[in-house]
Amino acid sequence: MSLFNSNKNLLAIYFTAGYPKLEDTTIILKTLDKGNVDLIEVGMPYSDPLADGNTIQETSRIALENGMNIELLFNQLASVKDQIKTPIFIMGYYNQFLQFGPELFLIKCKETGVKGLILPDLPVEYYTIHYQELFEKYNIKISFLITPNTKEDRIQTLSNASSGFLYIVSSSSTTGSKEGISDEQIAFFNKINQLKINNTQLIGFGISNQESFYKASEYANGAIIGSAFLNALKGINLELEVSNFIKAIK
Repeated sequence: MSLFNSNKNLLAIYFTAGYPKLEDTTIILKTLDKGNVDLIEVGMPYSDPLADGNTIQETSRIALENGMNIELLFNQLASVKDQIKTPIFIMGYYNQFLQFGPELFLIKCKETGVKGLILPDLPVEYYTIHYQELFEKYNIKISFLITPNTKEDRIQTLSNASSGFLYIVSSSSTTGSKEGISDEQIAFFNKINQLKINNTQLIGFGISNQESFYKASEYANGAIIGSAFLNALKGINLELEVSNFIKAIK
């Protein structure tokens, strides 16, 4: 059964748990769920987020200072589990998953209604050998990332292993590092389309407004917005800030 009600113009929103304030996670979740969002990615703040640009690094720093941790995140997710219909994925780093305890992490996901995980630094081979059976046991999806540097046979491997969706990283830079979509990126997206991948595809990194969202959606099933969304959160009237951002995109 597909995670998504549609296969066109899917909007995924990423935000950092515990930002702007510790308790804002649940407010953002509920407001996104009321909006026209197809997937919510909740970022686990990390002290050394190497793949992330300045915005997500800074929001992670603030969230950690606020007191956010994985146990608390699961408690927050549990408190709104019955109020959220939009699929939720947790995004973070393999070390966080490992330190918490892989099976316990998946049990907590199951208990709190989380549908899947995105762990960009978890090698697909290691996943298939050590974790795939566990993910299937608890019916938790996983999504792997591909970049413009990923070879074609590797793209197929990562797509086949992705039970959630295939995360297409639009450039080889960090998150939030540029805006707009270049001809070079379009060539990359066209190359992916020629491979006839049988998986939902979402484009992330550098998607920041309505124009880039719909442009990316021409080449995939939809797109992911993270840094631009976080930059819109001032914490003055959070529900209004979230809903206004979504309305401006879709």
